[in-house]
Amino acid sequence: MALDQATIDQLAASPVGPGKLLIDGESLDGAGGTSAVLSPIDGRQLTTLASASPADVARACASARAAFEDGRWSRMAPAGRKAVLHRLADLIDKHAAELAVLGVRDNGTEISMALKAEPGSAAGTFRYYAEAIDKVYGEVAPTPSNVLALVHREPVGVVGAIVPWNFPLMIGSWKIAPALAMGNSVVLKPAETASLSLLRLAGLALEAGIPPGVFNVVTGPGRVTGEALALSPDVDVLVFTGSGATGRRLLQYSAQSNLKRCYLELGGKSPNVVFADAPDLCAAAKAAANAIFRNAGQVCVAGSRLLVEASIHDAFVAELAEATRKMTVGNPLQFETQVGAVNSLVQLEGNLGFVADATREGGKIVTGGKRALEETGGWYMEPTIVTGVRPEHRLFREEVFGPVLAVTSFSDEAEALRLANASDFGLAAGVWTANLSRAHRMIRGIRAGVVHVNTYGGVDVTVPLAGTKQSGNGADKSLHALEKYTDLKTAWIQL
Repeated sequence: MALDQATIDQLAASPVGPGKLLIDGESLDGAGGTSAVLSPIDGRQLTTLASASPADVARACASARAAFEDGRWSRMAPAGRKAVLHRLADLIDKHAAELAVLGVRDNGTEISMALKAEPGSAAGTFRYYAEAIDKVYGEVAPTPSNVLALVHREPVGVVGAIVPWNFPLMIGSWKIAPALAMGNSVVLKPAETASLSLLRLAGLALEAGIPPGVFNVVTGPGRVTGEALALSPDVDVLVFTGSGATGRRLLQYSAQSNLKRCYLELGGKSPNVVFADAPDLCAAAKAAANAIFRNAGQVCVAGSRLLVEASIHDAFVAELAEATRKMTVGNPLQFETQVGAVNSLVQLEGNLGFVADATREGGKIVTGGKRALEETGGWYMEPTIVTGVRPEHRLFREEVFGPVLAVTSFSDEAEALRLANASDFGLAAGVWTANLSRAHRMIRGIRAGVVHVNTYGGVDVTVPLAGTKQSGNGADKSLHALEKYTDLKTAWIQL
């Protein structure tokens, strides 16, 4: 998408109206009052956001349930749902610049990344699942000749979706699009610090022809709005991307309510493993920098643990540090910015706390480690590389979700594999080697949902993103994601 800086600046100067709830097709205030939306770019108030009370959430869930039961969407012909989702994708494309700039003002992602990763990805995701609607079939089972057994796929009912602040449109669409494609109703709860672009998406969904009640949005703090959604007996399936602590609470809420199925993507501490025989160490260093520092490290699959073969460790770290120092930290609405803002002051302070702990434990800061551009009023951090990180260190074990890279050396392939798997998480990984056999051994050996080889961060809607260990369960993206949003029903017919 080609846009000039003047267009971005003009959109960024536009006032932003208050964010309200969307329930049964109506834009409403929340009974829980409002909260200020502060832009991470300069720390100033951008607008206000409605806070949904438990009663508001109950109303949204009841609206979604009624819409599902009366069949206004769930029993619409597949070709009809397909046409509506294609219209929504077209509207996302039409308003892509507006959506991207609004999201950047809200969450701080650099605009060069946001245009592709947010509206660009969302439009592609809705088109993908629109095309899947009339290509998903049931089954005829191999039964005796006097029995006809049919396996039907049916929508589950009401889907509650709780999405994070780092890529709200992209991750939101990974959940909303397949759920709607299969005929479900959705109640979406965005993150408090990144709700605005998803509220705009919901408005576009109504414009595209999604009936009122089928897609509802409730905003507000997780401890109130998210909890009420997770406890609702009207929600059949809960899908979530976020922290492990919140994921555990959602499982508890499921047990306390109606045993709704929970699918959780809980982040990671992904290893990026560089062997001495990597085909291009310079390219590997640049990719390693991008893998952790783009979007200020606020990426679920970020390559936050760099494992480097000892024989090249010092030279590779020097190359990496040079690439890192060349990265531009700044206003995420400027195209030249490569590292945008940290989403919130709380997140920034947490990031700096990790760096302080790393130095106390014996790590060495090679570059970065401090707050940046404090004079802007915004929340920025220098891309930070810490060497000498050992498996027992906090920086090796815990997800920072910020621009902080832990570097650890290894002596051979066996140790590299052991270190790669020495984590409670298992979301993503990278391997850099010219040895094809080694690459396949590492792919087989690393416990992660996706393993990149001689690249990092490749993504496409056609392949699943599924965590292992404490990175969660279930899959986003690909046709496999549809399994979360359908029930199997067997029809056993005696002939």
